[in-house]
Amino acid sequence: MTPLCQLFIQLLIAYLQMEFGARLKEIRTSLNISQKELSEQTGLTLRTIQRIENNEVKPSLYSVKVLGEMLKTDLSEFIKTSETKAYEFNLNLKITDMNQFLNDLKALVITHSKTIFIIFLVIYLFTSYTDIKSGIMDAWSGK
Repeated sequence: MTPLCQLFIQLLIAYLQMEFGARLKEIRTSLNISQKELSEQTGLTLRTIQRIENNEVKPSLYSVKVLGEMLKTDLSEFIKTSETKAYEFNLNLKITDMNQFLNDLKALVITHSKTIFIIFLVIYLFTSYTDIKSGIMDAWSGK
C-alpha cells in the first residue's frame, strides 16, 4: 500500500472518530472518575475505554449507551454524523512532500489505469445519456 493510500485511510478513520474520545475524557475527568472506575461501573474493559478515549476504535452503540448512562449524559450527540449522501465523501488532504505525492499519484494511475478509464467512461455515459439516447433514436428512425 502506498503512503498516500495509508494517509487517506488514516484521515478517513480520524474523521469518522473525531472528537468523541476527547469529549468522553473531558466529561470523565470533570466528574473525577478514573478510567478504571469507569471500567468497573460500565462493565467495559479498561483497554476498551483507553482505546475509545485515544480514538483508536469507534465505540459500539452498546459502549455509547453504557458510558452515557454511567456519566449521566447523552453521548450520542457527540458522535459525528455526516450530512453527505451515502455515495459522497469529503476529504481534506495536507500535502507536505509534493514529489512523493506526484510519484504516488503516478503509481496509482499506472497500476489502476483500466479501472480509472472505466470509471470515467461510466461517468461520461451517465452524464451524456440523453444525448446518446436521442442519437440512437434518430439513427433508428432514419433521420
